[in-house]
Amino acid sequence: MTDKKQLKARIRARMAKTGESYTTARRHLVGPGESPAADGGWRLHGGRHPDSAVITNILRNAGAEITEPLVFVAGGGLGAGYILWEWKHDDSRTLVLGFRNQWQYPRRWMEKTLTRLNVPFDAHSTGGAKGAAQRLTAELDAGRACVILPDRYHLGYWQLPAHLDGRGGHPVIAYRRDETGVFLDDRNLVPLRVPRERLDEARARVVSYQNSLVVPRPGEPAVAEAVRAGLADCAEHLSATSDSFSLPAWRKWSRTILDEKAAKGWPKVFADGRGLAGAMLSAWEEIEPVGMDGGNLRDLFADGLDEAAPILGLPLGGLAEEFRRIHGLWHGFAEAALPESEYGRMRELTATIRESIIADGIDPEAARAGRELWDLRAAADKAVVDLDRFADLSKRLTVIYEAETAAIAELRAMITG
Repeated sequence: MTDKKQLKARIRARMAKTGESYTTARRHLVGPGESPAADGGWRLHGGRHPDSAVITNILRNAGAEITEPLVFVAGGGLGAGYILWEWKHDDSRTLVLGFRNQWQYPRRWMEKTLTRLNVPFDAHSTGGAKGAAQRLTAELDAGRACVILPDRYHLGYWQLPAHLDGRGGHPVIAYRRDETGVFLDDRNLVPLRVPRERLDEARARVVSYQNSLVVPRPGEPAVAEAVRAGLADCAEHLSATSDSFSLPAWRKWSRTILDEKAAKGWPKVFADGRGLAGAMLSAWEEIEPVGMDGGNLRDLFADGLDEAAPILGLPLGGLAEEFRRIHGLWHGFAEAALPESEYGRMRELTATIRESIIADGIDPEAARAGRELWDLRAAADKAVVDLDRFADLSKRLTVIYEAETAAIAELRAMITG
């Protein structure tokens, strides 16, 4: 037991220091992980990104030989998006960053990706909580795994404070139930059980995808056709001129950081230096794989390019290496935004919550970490922070924008040529 606790502490420390996912941090410390754990007839394979992981894990549990990087590519691969939210009720600022194709449309992305892979599915949604609960029960009792979109706050295990009630969530798999709870696959490696009442509330909370339910009926996926279509989608989508939902979003962000006149300019939004710590922590959480959404995903896309190359007969290896380099550029931005020397404890607590979900399920230690984390965030948001780092962050974003623009142009020429 002592050895296990020591290993957990080492993994969490590495996650906090490097921003790595649990799986990557563990592999660096002790080598490859064990075989996937079984919970009844379901195998818990883990995963890197919520959206691609749910499809991959359903297909693999049905016997298909497919990897998450290829599923991610089939879905259109990368996206780009930036929003700065200002919340008056708690005087906070939060960054929302989009790194997946169609990042603002989770259900649309899911259905598009399943269709490309030639995986039939049933899709349901209803405003009635009773009917939604009955439908989920019927599907689980029939042995069919379901993709649902619950609100993170109501799920409970992410240890979020009440002011984040209704801010949304990401897809998870519901794969079995007992009399009072439902077992979820949220890239965890041990069983994760949520009380049924809490899950039903979480599913009903967000109006835009209230009680959403997607039930794939997997067979053998059409991988080559899906991957080719996904790469073409990625190249076209990120070649668009939108500064909200395509690569120009990074250029817009780099300029906004220094713009003293724009309403959303950082010198104006953070004029008194307050609220910046919370915004920077939200950026670190979204950019690094240690966060809830799998990070900037440029490394996952690179792995997908390597796996797609022999399938499509295309020389994608150079682009794969370039996107790994770009992944490193994003890591550098995150480190500059939230340096460990200043915010090490908040990073450590974030890693503690993530590691606990993956390796322990619902753990009292994570609840304590959550309370401390949000107390620290509240205190940090009230502190005056030096704004001198803005110029450095802007420059880093410009470099990322230029690198991604060139890489996508090369991908587009390769796919269309």
